[in-house]
Amino acid sequence: MIREKFDLTGKTALVTGSARGIGRAIAAAFAEFGARVFVHGVKPSDPLSAALAACQAFNPACESVTGDLGDPAAVEAIFAHLRERDALPDILVANASIQKNIHWSEFDAAEAHHEMEVNFHATLRMFQLAYPKMKEQHWGRLIVVGSVQEMRPHPEMCAYAASKAALENLVRNLARQIAREGITVNDLCPGVFATDRNAAALGNPVYAERVMNAIPMHDYARPEDAAGAALLLASDAGRYITGSTILIDGGLRLPG
Repeated sequence: MIREKFDLTGKTALVTGSARGIGRAIAAAFAEFGARVFVHGVKPSDPLSAALAACQAFNPACESVTGDLGDPAAVEAIFAHLRERDALPDILVANASIQKNIHWSEFDAAEAHHEMEVNFHATLRMFQLAYPKMKEQHWGRLIVVGSVQEMRPHPEMCAYAASKAALENLVRNLARQIAREGITVNDLCPGVFATDRNAAALGNPVYAERVMNAIPMHDYARPEDAAGAALLLASDAGRYITGSTILIDGGLRLPG
């Protein structure tokens, strides 16, 4: 019975930013458990094709979709395409995000607006576009991929940290409003993951040592460490979890 609750057969999932890293691992896990997954990237690329192939190995019905979430028109176009494919998502994972390392006193307004557009505003709009189908069928899963920076903001990522904190607030706000409609809304909150995005920073031995010493488990997370928690939130196994933040951070947010 428990195994069956994780089954996603018959569900359609959109995982944004799934050409690499955490998004790719989540997309592959959903496909492995039966979902028709749409992997997403800004544009066609070899990593996006590889991510799609990994999903199609489990479910040949998986497809890819592209669009720059910094452009509101692209968000509408993505959902128009999904609508044409009769593939509006039952499960939406807002994983795509951007970040720049800049001291807050020098942060350019245009960059701050761009990060908020991709990280927050695009997520809100996608949730709005996915909501009607979920409401009609009385079943849906809305998941944001947040960050431990919601609690421990990096001093040189003020806009990124603020956007992730805004998403956590959005999760709590929406979860209360739509829980009775069979839709859960949750925040999957990673710590320090050994992904392409972090490779350059963690390649600095001085910085890497400081980060490692701050993690109680004394290890970096791997993309697949997020997949199990995402599967729980996306499936009937997690039907009674909503408005929650699930941390995958090796204890990084814990006080010293």
